[in-house]
Amino acid sequence: MLKARVIPCLLLKGGGGLVKTKKFSSPNYIGDPINAVKIYNEKEVDELMFLDITASKERRGPNFEYLKDIASECFIPLCYGGGITSVDEIRKLLRIGIEKVSINSANFTTPNLIADAAKLFGSSTVVGSIDVKQNFFRKLRVFNSSKRDTTKLDPVDFAKSLENQGAGEILINSVDRDGMLSGYDFELIKKITDAVNVPVIACGGASGLDDIQRVVKYAGASAAAAGSIFVYQGGNKGVLINYPNYQQLEKILN
Repeated sequence: MLKARVIPCLLLKGGGGLVKTKKFSSPNYIGDPINAVKIYNEKEVDELMFLDITASKERRGPNFEYLKDIASECFIPLCYGGGITSVDEIRKLLRIGIEKVSINSANFTTPNLIADAAKLFGSSTVVGSIDVKQNFFRKLRVFNSSKRDTTKLDPVDFAKSLENQGAGEILINSVDRDGMLSGYDFELIKKITDAVNVPVIACGGASGLDDIQRVVKYAGASAAAAGSIFVYQGGNKGVLINYPNYQQLEKILN
């Protein structure tokens, strides 16, 4: 058994299919999510994460019918985030076959949601999601992606607050590194893994297996999520759904 999970992080744009972004902007269409799920099933990935990048911004809830179709084809653990604002929505997502929910924008608008969800469904169901971006003074701060606003909140303190509310995992996503293949923010991830007692998922910037190895072994992440390296191939970034085999992962993680 591997010591850490490696998770393809796939971005949805409503019901319009999969996209890949750069710095949370310029979404590029890359294909049908169900086709991607079927490929990842065959490759026996550890877990899949789907994030709807426009749901909260457009003030709409999860697209349940669309997600039901995706979940019905997925034979591996599935986490979903995007537009979740109530425990009723979480309950409905769990009923259609999604194992975990990622709570992000609701941390600003519905601050009790994580605590309520953890009490009802268990902490292992709830992922507290944090987007991080440099501000004008080059300080890392929590980013409110639905409002495109860099807050004054410190990401380490925010991670501790989400843990205290009941989040069973913390997802850290770097806006500045998203899609840039520049490596994870290893220093930030290490600060957060040192500060909390729940698993931390690193996301944003992975350029290859070396980055995954480093974020796990140096920064202490329990999971490494990535997008570009699992949907693109080659210098021209041709779309190719891919995932390392067990032997490759065993070499870098064990």
